[in-house]
Amino acid sequence: MLMLQIWLVQALLYLTTESIGDLLEPCGVIHPESPLIESGSNFTALCVLKEKCIDYFNANASYIIWKTNHLPVPKEQYTIINRTTSSVTFTNVGLLNVLLTCNILTFGQIEQNVYGVLVRSGLPPEKPKNLDCMVKEGMNMMCHWDPGRETYLETNFTVKSEWATEEFADCRAKPDTNSCTVDYYPVYFVNIEIWVEALNALGKVASDHINFDPIDKVKPNPPSNLSVINSEELSSILKLTWINPNIKSVMELKYDIRYRTKDASTWSQIPPEDTTSTRSSFTVQDLNPFTEYVFKIRCMKDDGKGFWSEWSEDASGITYEAKPSKAPSFWYKISPSHTHGYRSVQLIWKTLPPFEANGKILDYEVTLRWKSHLRNYTVNDTKLTVNLTNDPYIATLTARNRVGKSDASVLTIPTYDFKATHPVTDLKAYPKDNFLWVEWTPPHKAIRKYIVEWCVLSDKLPCTLDWQQEDDTVCRTYLRGKLEESKCYLITVTPVYANGPGSPESVKAYLKQAPPSKGPTVRTKKVGKNEAVLEWDQLPVDVQNGFIRNYTIFYRTIIGNETAVNVDSSHTEYTLSSLTSDTLYMVRMTAYTDEGGKDGPEFTFTTPKFAQGEIEAIVVPVCLAFLLTTLLGVLFCFNKRDLIKKHIWPNVPDPSKSHIAQWSPHTPPRHNFDSKDQMYSDGNFTDVSVVEIEANDKKPFPEDLKSLDLFKKEKISTEGHSSGIGGSSCMSSSRPSISSSDENESAQNTSSTVQYSTVVHSGYRHQVPSVQVFSRSESTQPLLDSEERPEDLQLVENVDSNDGVLPRQQYFKQNCSQPETSTDISHFERSNHVSSGNEEDFVKQQQISDHISQAYGFEQMKMFQEVTTADGFGPETEGQVERFKPGGMEAAIDEGMPKSYLPQTVRQGGYMPQ
Repeated sequence: MLMLQIWLVQALLYLTTESIGDLLEPCGVIHPESPLIESGSNFTALCVLKEKCIDYFNANASYIIWKTNHLPVPKEQYTIINRTTSSVTFTNVGLLNVLLTCNILTFGQIEQNVYGVLVRSGLPPEKPKNLDCMVKEGMNMMCHWDPGRETYLETNFTVKSEWATEEFADCRAKPDTNSCTVDYYPVYFVNIEIWVEALNALGKVASDHINFDPIDKVKPNPPSNLSVINSEELSSILKLTWINPNIKSVMELKYDIRYRTKDASTWSQIPPEDTTSTRSSFTVQDLNPFTEYVFKIRCMKDDGKGFWSEWSEDASGITYEAKPSKAPSFWYKISPSHTHGYRSVQLIWKTLPPFEANGKILDYEVTLRWKSHLRNYTVNDTKLTVNLTNDPYIATLTARNRVGKSDASVLTIPTYDFKATHPVTDLKAYPKDNFLWVEWTPPHKAIRKYIVEWCVLSDKLPCTLDWQQEDDTVCRTYLRGKLEESKCYLITVTPVYANGPGSPESVKAYLKQAPPSKGPTVRTKKVGKNEAVLEWDQLPVDVQNGFIRNYTIFYRTIIGNETAVNVDSSHTEYTLSSLTSDTLYMVRMTAYTDEGGKDGPEFTFTTPKFAQGEIEAIVVPVCLAFLLTTLLGVLFCFNKRDLIKKHIWPNVPDPSKSHIAQWSPHTPPRHNFDSKDQMYSDGNFTDVSVVEIEANDKKPFPEDLKSLDLFKKEKISTEGHSSGIGGSSCMSSSRPSISSSDENESAQNTSSTVQYSTVVHSGYRHQVPSVQVFSRSESTQPLLDSEERPEDLQLVENVDSNDGVLPRQQYFKQNCSQPETSTDISHFERSNHVSSGNEEDFVKQQQISDHISQAYGFEQMKMFQEVTTADGFGPETEGQVERFKPGGMEAAIDEGMPKSYLPQTVRQGGYMPQ
């Protein structure tokens, strides 16, 4: 118990004394000085000041300040009794220890501590309960009790005992303990009275008194030297023996025996009524043969008074063997045989558990019966492979130990073409209590047994089957193999009938699921402008760790919020819609089992700017429009080809179609034909003829033909106009060719001459000329204006068509008056010889006449034919001139038109000036 402490605070105020070193007395004191109060009660304290302090500091009780743990107490709790005394009151004080101080304001402003005390609170002790005593064999008596509530104060407990005529020494319990062992040895068969007293600063209380015989409070020592003995006669019993404690000499004992198999965790107990008398041995019955058991035993007073002893040490023993109590589980597997007409059958069976084997199994005996045949096998293993025919077989199996054989397991192996039917229904599997349970509804047919098979499904390892056999009355069982969590098991239940097995039924199950070890990997199958088709593969069964219930697709842009879409577990693709074109998306996918989900790797894709076919929808119409525009332009150009040709491709006269080009009937060739094949392989040659155009005096020119004045030239003498055939022009000098229009116009003057050149394999503005090659002419005479200006010739044709009069013209071919000595004469003579005898040239000239007749009319064509005939067949000598006498208008034209030289083709074709 805590001692009362008075906390004295010496005031810092010192009174004036004759000796400076003298310490003054306190200025006041608190009453009570040792406050100890019961929790929940009221408490009042007084602070009394001394007179000398009051006078010195000019203070009284109204200057007192109360504090608890240095915190001011509200003034409402103060009471001023007189000028020297102040009180403070606390109501319903809790369980606490508080420092209460009395303070005073000196000179009205400086706070000084006067006195202080420690206020303690607590509870008085409760009446001790459940007092009891125990006498351990060979030791003194010990009593124990229930102290009740906590007092928060130091409380002492004392055990008091007495006989009717004598008191024993008190037993004081140690602090914070609720028991005490007396110092004297108990006396049996004599009653003793015992009680307990509890004491603290707030009170004292005693327990109820108990009166008993110490023999009824004895706790004996446990039996010792426990042993176990088996019996060869009975395989289901074990005999226990032990040594009783010494207390057996003063009292009768009863026993408590319990046992278990070696591997079990729960105990079985011998019925109490079988062990109520004192003994030193006991026979335990109804045990399993060839099974190891563990035993323990304890004892107490036979009437049940007192206490059980502690358990003895464990003792174990093994029961004797018996023949197997159950037939082994028996099944088979069929695989193809390499021998025709046979099948390989593997017979398999389970080892019997110890409680069914009832001993050590020495071997198994297998018997096969088919038709009238019988074959026996003795096997030390749990399987047998035999080659059987396609006939039905009956197989039996027995297990043998040292005592005997088990019952036989019978199995029917049907024929090879047996069709299994009648499966179980409503098959399901589920985990419960750390077991994987299988449940089914039996078929409506007599069943011998069920075969339950299972294996772990894996993508890497083969499915290794394990199996167990159930009786025909069972429709719910658990798998008795060693199962693992997060593994998928394929469970198959096969009913077995008298004639063979039924159809198997399978189901998948997990002992315990977990989140997948790996998330699915998503990829794009097709990406459109506003949608994307995602696809993924089913997770391998090794990483599923449970049944995949659903997938969740999370997708987002770089700056956008993430969107989640749930997809059924049976799907392997999904279409994301309402996407933004030309945008990068990040996608990840999570697979969920019943126990959670696992994210797969993140995948990115970009939507295209244009949808599929959108570019084609733009390009194709544009191309079609362009094609249509082009086609319309071509059609327009085709319809307006004449107009376009007139503007961008001027019509160049083709001399081969000129009626003047054919008027020289006997023009000797001026070219050396011996060398033309070397110069131009396919060329056509032109010759120079003299053409006289004379006007007809009889008829004047029509008004519309005045334009033909362009043809009129100043007459030149015969010497100036004539030239040798095939030679240079007479009385004129050679001049270069003139190609421009201005130069062509100047060539029409009387003093101008034009040198004609050969046109070789090229046309004007990509036109293909009728005659590909022409030989150069040495003539310096200009073309007729009608050849250079076809529109004037058209006017003549118009006049002819209107008046019906065709002007008659004369054509002359003459030689130059001066002799020619050049090599051109020989060329002329050779050419004349060839042309005069060549009938083919006449035909070609006739063809040219046909073309000219179409262009210029029948009358003109008639003149061409006359000239051509004369040129082709009439003999001509040098210097002769043939004249066709015109009449009428021809004579007028002959008088007013000068004579000119024109090139003439000797082959079909035309001439084009260069």
